[in-house]
Amino acid sequence: MADDTATSDGKISHHAPHDELPNFLALDQAVLEILGKDLKICSVNWLKPSMWSTFARIAIESSSGTQKQYFLKCATGDAGKTMLEGEFHSMFEIYKAVPSLVPRPYGYGRFWQDNAITYFLLSDFIEMSEGLPDHVELSKCVASLHCRSQSPTGKFGFFTTTCHGKICQQVAWDSNWTSFYTKLLGDALQKDLETNGRWPVLEEVSSRTLYKVIPRLIGALESGGRSVRPALIHADLWEGNIATEKGTGKIFLIDAGAYYAHSEMEIGMWRCQRHAIRDEKFKNAYLEQMSKSEPTEEWDDRNRLYCVKMNVIHSAHHRGVQERQTAFEDMCYLVNKYAPYTPHELEQRGLLNQFSRAAEAANSH
Repeated sequence: MADDTATSDGKISHHAPHDELPNFLALDQAVLEILGKDLKICSVNWLKPSMWSTFARIAIESSSGTQKQYFLKCATGDAGKTMLEGEFHSMFEIYKAVPSLVPRPYGYGRFWQDNAITYFLLSDFIEMSEGLPDHVELSKCVASLHCRSQSPTGKFGFFTTTCHGKICQQVAWDSNWTSFYTKLLGDALQKDLETNGRWPVLEEVSSRTLYKVIPRLIGALESGGRSVRPALIHADLWEGNIATEKGTGKIFLIDAGAYYAHSEMEIGMWRCQRHAIRDEKFKNAYLEQMSKSEPTEEWDDRNRLYCVKMNVIHSAHHRGVQERQTAFEDMCYLVNKYAPYTPHELEQRGLLNQFSRAAEAANSH
């Protein structure tokens, strides 16, 4: 991490090799416009970058002597624009519902002077502690978001494109949750195909999941007089996107790619084997705050199906990872239970050797 200090005019005096620093070495005027006038930039410290973003901590002092720190997130190109615009609106929507739950977002935009075409998001800086969040407090925070939020259209989706990681999601408004989730998962599966290439058996089982399993398993939520209330979800809620503030223990959610969804969709991520938040105590604490939707006996299967999207989009980000196989196995399990093939269909579709083994393997997920 470079230790870079900015002067009051926003220029950075850095003390690290150039290749450790981002391409933009000045606090752009577009950021200063959001910060406001009559303040002194005390420092700008560039933090460790992620795979597709760069971060900085900005310390300022107002004319009255008040000191404050801000968090700056930057990304480049059209993809960076979409990602940060979606993240800003996601965080602001959460902020409107539960202001204490996210670092306050102040604005986003494009640097005025930058040949690389850099976009940014500005919010409060949170000094984070290490380790997992308290499971009880986290469950209360997440449940408060799901209960207090109100879809502005009464539908599922979001008013602008949001991203899961760096990949755009299909979040166009839809009044029907079954239809919305079909499109959401279908789009994720297509993104995975673009990253990892053809796998005919996966494609066959994916189609069966989209057009047979989802109408049965998710459709049951909206049949027999039942309905699903759209709730605002963070949509990428693993431990890396949950901050516990040093000194206070207060929990903040960060890096959201939000949309209005069935609230149970949120904790599909908590089933993923790659995340420490898969610990049963997190799920159980949440279910103490939020009751299972009817039919309750199918809750675990819905959780498995929602986890499929999380694993598929992870696979779409990272070529060749195990999560593609895991998603395949989970879909085989659900197809076998809710839309089973006949022996003839298995043979005809070339599934005879892989399908039953995959469905059996999913029992360990």
